[in-house]
Amino acid sequence: MFGSMLNPSGEPVRFLASGAALPRHLHVGAYATLVLEGGYEEAGDGGRWCVRPGEVLIHAPFSIHRNRSLEHGARLVNLPLPLTTAVSACRVAADADLVARLAENDPSAAAMALLEGWQADIPPLDEAPDRLAEALSCPDAAPIKTWSEAEDVARQTVSRGFRALYGVAPTPYRVEARARRAWRLILAGGLGLAEVALEAGYADQAHMSRDVKALTGRSPGAWADHARLHHSFKPTTRTA
Repeated sequence: MFGSMLNPSGEPVRFLASGAALPRHLHVGAYATLVLEGGYEEAGDGGRWCVRPGEVLIHAPFSIHRNRSLEHGARLVNLPLPLTTAVSACRVAADADLVARLAENDPSAAAMALLEGWQADIPPLDEAPDRLAEALSCPDAAPIKTWSEAEDVARQTVSRGFRALYGVAPTPYRVEARARRAWRLILAGGLGLAEVALEAGYADQAHMSRDVKALTGRSPGAWADHARLHHSFKPTTRTA
């Protein structure tokens, strides 16, 4: 399981012990995970990756995922990111050593350095359950039966394989993806809640409201108020 430790230089780090697994869980805030040593597999809202040293997992707000260690476990640093972080992804850090050094005393500066550039994006894994995860995240996601027939795989086989890797059945995964998409649209501003529901793929606003509150703990109306307050604040420039 995940734990905390302090290395000889005083750097706060996290670790996933060899052979350990962390069940599916939700993180409210956005954050980045830089792997320092070892590696681990994560399966969640952005897909599934096997992350190695120098690689970074970006977690959008309300990310839900499960983890398991690879080989000898993993040693890593978690860094906070802005609430507006759009989507979960995996990338190669431009300067992992710099980020690790900054994280010793200033996690915010380390996160800033991390966001300034990347060497490359890393695509998620591409087995059948991973392709299903991508399909379920689309606004116009096809029924699971339709997807299974197109892949020429029995629906029961698809569901079992998906649950084994992602820790959840396909249907609730799709519900969460749609609620997360609606939340991002609300936070972006510019659309009424009925428009957001339609854009996110809901049949009605009431259904969207239930799903968004279940995922985030707050109603769409409360998030819309938050977005309006955020967008209404514009720093003024003083002139001589």
